[in-house]
Amino acid sequence: MAKGSSRKSRNKFTQNMAFQATSTIPQSVTAITVTDDMVPERSVSPPTTSKIDARPHLEAGAASGRAFSISAVAQATIPMWVQTFVMISLIFGGCCSNVFALEAIVKEEPQSGHLITFAQFCLVAAEGLYYHFDRKSPTLLKPNQIPLYRWLGQIVLFFSVSMLNNYAFGFNISVPIHIILRSGGSMTTMLIGYMFGKRYSRVQVASVLILSIGIVISALGDAKSKSGSESSGAQFIAGLSVLFIAQVLSAFMGLYVESTYSKYGSNWREGLFYTHALSLFLFLPFSKAISAQLPAIINSPPLPIKSYASYLFPLPIPSLILNLYIPRQLFFLALNAFTQYLCIRGVNILVSVSSALTVTIVLNIRKLVSLLLSIWLFGNELHGQVLLGAMVVFGGGFLYGLDSQRQNKLKKMATLKAKAVAANGGKKTQ
Repeated sequence: MAKGSSRKSRNKFTQNMAFQATSTIPQSVTAITVTDDMVPERSVSPPTTSKIDARPHLEAGAASGRAFSISAVAQATIPMWVQTFVMISLIFGGCCSNVFALEAIVKEEPQSGHLITFAQFCLVAAEGLYYHFDRKSPTLLKPNQIPLYRWLGQIVLFFSVSMLNNYAFGFNISVPIHIILRSGGSMTTMLIGYMFGKRYSRVQVASVLILSIGIVISALGDAKSKSGSESSGAQFIAGLSVLFIAQVLSAFMGLYVESTYSKYGSNWREGLFYTHALSLFLFLPFSKAISAQLPAIINSPPLPIKSYASYLFPLPIPSLILNLYIPRQLFFLALNAFTQYLCIRGVNILVSVSSALTVTIVLNIRKLVSLLLSIWLFGNELHGQVLLGAMVVFGGGFLYGLDSQRQNKLKKMATLKAKAVAANGGKKTQ
């Protein structure tokens, strides 16, 4: 009977270890160790007088345990480091390069906002179609988690926000001012959220007031530097109004997405695909404007490949590549669309693995880096008042994210406490 019990126990232990070895290791695990409570119970045999040298078996077991632990650590930590590197590269490389390509276009063609938006939507929709394609499905697409009718409202809002943000460049709005003003999204989000019953802490309200003051300081400083004529001033005010409308619509979109994900669950890949693919039909009313903007992009001066190649690549490059004729603005249009996709991927990875505070800090740093690159690469001379306003804006955004993280922790603790009370039959635990 003891033998049968021992054999069953060993078999059960072997099956448990085999299951653990073949199961996927989560990213949050840093190491797997075998503790004493994982050792199976064994039947006790009567003591004998024979001596057994167990040192070779113990040494082999220790070596096996060390190898298993090292393997587990490697499997758990290497993907984490790779993911972190990819995420940071996508956010700072993709988003900052996107701003560079965007400014390279709007410096020469400020009216090309519709074409830029259309190119971005086409690339993201094409990549999403490749990911969601399923030849076995009747619709040739993977089954969607969220009903299509829920995407319709988000599609209209997302399309409008994207079009207005790029359309604002045609109203004498520089890229640095564009970055600063779009950093004030927390202000409109709070106002719209308050209208729909959301409440905020005093620190959050104070941080948004600080952020709003920074935006006003930057806008007034930039308006002073462009006060050469009444027409330019009126154009600048019109551009500010366009960006403000875009921020209000973006706040409504945030609340709509939040309600959708709370009801059906989060699926950013699906949202990215449908919001871009189904929005392509909305470009039909702007087809004439897009077709009118395209010739100026195609007929732009050629890209100086030789000078770029000698600066970026020390190794010799084939003459076939050096003699390629690529329109400069067409190259930057393609680069802008590609880096926009990289930026979106990086931000979504960051949101999925990080806290709200981390997201706020990283994105604010990214915007600050983009602002500095715009000043350095394109020689944008910003008024001192504009730079002061930018620092106030980024500081207010950081403070808002910091308190939002604290509020989320308090909500989670309250939820856990309520569940504990419910589990105890309504009795509060000390």
